[in-house]
Amino acid sequence: MNIEFNQSLKSLRGKSFLSIADFDRNQIISLIELAIDIKRKKTIIKHPQKTLGLIFDKSSTRTRVSFHTAMNRLSGCCIELNPQTSQIGRGEPIRDTARVLSGYLDAIAIRTFDQSKLDEYKKWSSIPIINALTDIEHPCQILADFLTIKEEFGSFQNINLTYIGDSNNVANSLILCGAILGVRINIACPETLNPDKKIIQQSDLIQPDNLRIINDPKTAVKGANILYTDVWASMGQEKEASEKEILFKGFCLDEDLLKIAEENCILLHCLPAYRGKEITDNIIESSASRIFNQSENRLFAQQALLSVLLD
Repeated sequence: MNIEFNQSLKSLRGKSFLSIADFDRNQIISLIELAIDIKRKKTIIKHPQKTLGLIFDKSSTRTRVSFHTAMNRLSGCCIELNPQTSQIGRGEPIRDTARVLSGYLDAIAIRTFDQSKLDEYKKWSSIPIINALTDIEHPCQILADFLTIKEEFGSFQNINLTYIGDSNNVANSLILCGAILGVRINIACPETLNPDKKIIQQSDLIQPDNLRIINDPKTAVKGANILYTDVWASMGQEKEASEKEILFKGFCLDEDLLKIAEENCILLHCLPAYRGKEITDNIIESSASRIFNQSENRLFAQQALLSVLLD
């Protein structure tokens, strides 16, 4: 059975999702509440005969499997368009590919490097385009993250999240979503790796003074309800890994940092993790960890997202 969506969700029908800031506070909260209802099996939504296309220029485990499973549970299906075995990889213009695929598919999720590629697909497509990760943002991951936070704390009021690590796509989306939902965001990173100025400015426009950038991890974790980290070198930055390991000395999320945070603090990591580098093995397996709940929530967040966009 399908449910009657509220006005916030109805307004997302047929829309693209390139940035977490494409959705407002009410839309994000409604999506998260829908995901929780789907997870608890209180709500069942079906989209039979709907097809999601996946275009992945970057390797993937969680994103690929969660999108496939989400569409399967909606009674739809997925088609993967591997750039290595399709005309996409031979240089066919996006304007041609997008219009052709719009005639076959009901939505496309794209995992790539340049955000501008998604902008181009959106321009030429007549179906929703979903950001499954770019170098700038990872909005689907952040929906799952804030779903996990809602499950843990019941609301987003008086929540203080400290992200320790590289100012990458995950950090960017965390900063923007935190500003939208009123969750205080602290970024702990070396000074030379501070967040992008455009992201900082965008956050300030949404919610002034919601973001703090702190170059000392011990200071940054004080008062935190959530500690979040990610790999220090993202996909495509493998050559910088050794240099970043030097820069991030002292930034490993370990028991010492956890002790400084709030007593009820939980741990998040979007995975994959390099155990012993950005996070210790025992912390991942500790009672404070919600990392695998967070990973599972990718499925329910994306199932809710697709339910709304495809409706």
